Amino acid sequence: MVLATVACMSRRAIVAATVLMLAVLAGCAAQPAPNPNPTPTPTPTPGFTSEADAYRAAEDTYRAYVDAANAADTRDPATFEDVYKWATGDALAADKKTFPELYSKHAVKTGDAVIMTVESREADERLSKLAIDVCQDVSHVDVRNEAGDSLVDPSRPDVQMLLVRLVSSDQSPTGLLVSGIWSRSDGVTC
Repeated sequence: MVLATVACMSRRAIVAATVLMLAVLAGCAAQPAPNPNPTPTPTPTPGFTSEADAYRAAEDTYRAYVDAANAADTRDPATFEDVYKWATGDALAADKKTFPELYSKHAVKTGDAVIMTVESREADERLSKLAIDVCQDVSHVDVRNEAGDSLVDPSRPDVQMLLVRLVSSDQSPTGLLVSGIWSRSDGVTC
């Protein structure tokens, strides 16, 4: 995510066909004969034991994501990897498009986004998909091209009202990854 263009990220991933195809293929696969002496398998435990723990992890994940985006140097693609490791889905796709574009344009990002508030919004019953409302100050973030012209939309608000969606992931130290970020007009006001 480029913090200056977060309002433009409203794409949704379409995965239903893939999930359906995998389900069909799994249903058609040959099944092994049942084991007459099965070994007990541990019961999987939920990633979070409470909604409060899940929302704490969601906030920690988004803060780590923003910290990585703040630290990313648009002149050094190696720094983009730290942002990518906190994202998946639409968020990752947008980041993998935007950061290289800025690099190719020799753009320079200055300033940091500051998270002002994070509020819980919704979670599924397994606490594997969560949404948070975020108020984020981007008034000090600027992106300039080689000529020194700002690439930031002049109508960008200094404080952004965001809806951030997160999904569970074994690849994340917090147990969650940012899957999408959208501007919002409802929920907590900033």
